Amino acid sequence: MTDNSPDTPGSPQSPDSPAPSRRALLAVGGAGLALGAAAAGGAVALTRSDDGADMAPAAESGRAVPFHGAHQAGIATAVQDRLHFAAFDVKTDDREEFVQLLKDWTKAAALMTEGRPVGEGAYGGLAEAPPDDTGEALGLKPSRLTLTIGFGPSLFERYGKAFGIADRRPPALVELPKFPGDNLEKARSGGDLCVQACADDPQVAVHAIRNLARIGFGKVAIRWSQLGFGKTSSTTPDAQTPRNLMGFKDGTRNIAGTETARLDQHVWVTDKDAGWMTGGSYLVARRIRMNIETWDRTSLQEQEDVFGRDKGEGAPVGKAKERDEPFLKAMKPTAHVRLAHPDSNHGATILRRGYSFTDGTDGLGRLDAGLFFLAYQKDVRQGFIPVQRGLSAHDALNEYIQHVGSAVFAVPPGVRDASDWWGRGLFAAKDV
Repeated sequence: MTDNSPDTPGSPQSPDSPAPSRRALLAVGGAGLALGAAAAGGAVALTRSDDGADMAPAAESGRAVPFHGAHQAGIATAVQDRLHFAAFDVKTDDREEFVQLLKDWTKAAALMTEGRPVGEGAYGGLAEAPPDDTGEALGLKPSRLTLTIGFGPSLFERYGKAFGIADRRPPALVELPKFPGDNLEKARSGGDLCVQACADDPQVAVHAIRNLARIGFGKVAIRWSQLGFGKTSSTTPDAQTPRNLMGFKDGTRNIAGTETARLDQHVWVTDKDAGWMTGGSYLVARRIRMNIETWDRTSLQEQEDVFGRDKGEGAPVGKAKERDEPFLKAMKPTAHVRLAHPDSNHGATILRRGYSFTDGTDGLGRLDAGLFFLAYQKDVRQGFIPVQRGLSAHDALNEYIQHVGSAVFAVPPGVRDASDWWGRGLFAAKDV
């Protein structure tokens, strides 16, 4: 949980988008509605912009985000409201088979982000064979679906020789050190590769991961996954920051998707010597459980001291508005904002795309809830690691949170056109 990230605008709104359907209005309902509206400011019948002004009806937020481009969508893209994140283990040591999977995944991803079914669709084919698409997204809009792939350190460690990529692991793709207070669960950590699916409709996001897993059957298997609701970060310029489950705005200084210079400085790999990672980024994923019940019994003054912001406006200590420049020395030395601020970390800055989660209870009457933290940066060694070292050692927030899941991935550049595919640069030496 840090205080320095942004949000990119999506594709232009279609002026003739239809009125919202009952299905679209219900898509943001259920448990997500109750928690999103009460705890995280989630969308209800109308999608609202971060500054509180009404946006188009939820059905109109279903437009498509372009899949092809210099960078993968889902990083600087305007943050959608829902997440399905999945880490995969590779199950084949056949290089050609794995490369074909990446090509098949790319083709399917391009179709799904356009709101189209995979392959020949969910019906109409041979009755004796399983359909190409699972079908639960039939009739739904693209919902700004983005699919973002990353490769973990274990892919190079376990399959580097078999795939001919042992010497192509980027120096910046390092294993994260164990931070004080970490209580990481192996079953919720690591992964040979990952896919981040973000959308405004949860069913669209789940459909995407489900179909990629189906296509990958026998070649990859899901290691762990996480559903997220109620974005906790924004990459939209001047937008108010969404609230986390603690009721606070966190990450006000996030990099905006329109801030080209800051993206080049802190997010995109721009070094020409970076090879296949040029134009890519590095992702840190952390499952952070919040001790909700303890926090809810904490006084308002202590809550505000912990964050270094007031709970109502989100303004830094001694300031009036959320975006007022914080005076760090006015905060307590253990305040989260003070410790996470770039000025306290030699300028280290990351782009956040966090989501709230709740996964039932722990069997002791406590909510298993918190923040699924996603951070993109040019180099993990200069971004997340130094920031988290300071936070884990001194942050007053540590009394109320615990990091229970962790992973790091190298996120390659975007898919340029229909002839390109995810990870092509990594395998280019033998497969151009």
